[in-house]
Amino acid sequence: MAKKEKRFLKTYSQDLGSTQIWVDKQTGINYLFIQSGYAGGLTPLLNRDGTPVVTPVPKEYDE
Repeated sequence: MAKKEKRFLKTYSQDLGSTQIWVDKQTGINYLFIQSGYAGGLTPLLNRDGTPVVTPVPKEYDE
C-alpha cells in the first residue's frame, strides 16, 4: 500500500492546541485553526492588503 502524503504541516500551537497555524505544503498558504469545545474554525491568514500569507516550504517537509 502506498504511503499517504500529509499535505498540511502544523507550524504553531498555543493554549493546549486550541489555537494552531497550519501550512499547506503544496501552496505555502498559512491557515489559522481555532477550537473551542466541540466547535472549531479554519481560515486563511491574510496580509494587510488582503493577500494570503505564504510561507516557503523547505524540500525536507515536501515529502
